[in-house]
Amino acid sequence: MNLVSNAIRYSTYLFAIAGVIAMGVVLQTIRSQERAMPPPPVSPPRKNAPDDIAATGILEAKDENVAIGVPVPGLVESVKVTVNQVVKEGDPLLILDDRELRASLLKQQAAIGVAEANLTVTRAQLAKMQDMLDRLKAIPDQRAISQDDLRNRTNDVLVAKAQMQAADAQLISAKADVQQTELLIDRFTVKAPKPGTILQVNIRAGEYASPSNKQPALVLGDVSTLHVRADVDEQNAMDVASGLDATFSLKSDSSKKFKAQFVRIEPYVIPKVSLTGASSERVDTRVLQVIYKLEKPKDQPLYVGQQVDVFIARKK
Repeated sequence: MNLVSNAIRYSTYLFAIAGVIAMGVVLQTIRSQERAMPPPPVSPPRKNAPDDIAATGILEAKDENVAIGVPVPGLVESVKVTVNQVVKEGDPLLILDDRELRASLLKQQAAIGVAEANLTVTRAQLAKMQDMLDRLKAIPDQRAISQDDLRNRTNDVLVAKAQMQAADAQLISAKADVQQTELLIDRFTVKAPKPGTILQVNIRAGEYASPSNKQPALVLGDVSTLHVRADVDEQNAMDVASGLDATFSLKSDSSKKFKAQFVRIEPYVIPKVSLTGASSERVDTRVLQVIYKLEKPKDQPLYVGQQVDVFIARKK
């Protein structure tokens, strides 16, 4: 009995030792098969000075991008521009379907002819009434005519004058209706509010455009001079030096640094839009926006909408 119990006891020890050895072998095999973590595809950006303020930013057109909308909902008849096209102020960008207004314009133009004819008739009637009144007044002996007849002729002239004024007002109203419709038709042609380059075309001929669309129909911007809009965390807002230039680098290439000239500080602190995803970052973080400008480098293409890392000199 003692031999059996001793055998069971020693075999349990052996199995435990064997399990530990097997586990060690497995762990050693896994470690040998592990590969070293590859280096990051892009090296992290480095500050110019240890006390510089780091901020995230985005490239935008001079005086900000202009989201072109439509004045009224309607079917797009034609789009007159393409991406990268340079336009001047007042150039047509897109045209909405205006056939309904043009049909109304034809009717209103015909109403002008009717009003002109009506005015001609009332003028002739006034001339007739005035001639008859003048004949009565030209009689040397006024006792030969009835005073009631004279008053009636005088009143007829006054009525004819009032009718002519009403016809004249009707003609003015008809012309005003035509001018109003022509202005509304002209409004259906969306024009460039300022010179610039077409950055986006988000609508095509035959699509339905509406002012309530979240996406603008066109995006216009002056890309001859780019701006950098830097978002500085509100904790560092008081340390931003006004009037000092900054440097920035592209997210895709942190080795190249570009200089940017100070333009202004936006006086309103806004909620942060782009979050990094860090657990310590609060959703209600607010940022101070600082605007810089730069001339487009010849050896490096820069595009509106690119994200950049901005390094701002700290106030001393």
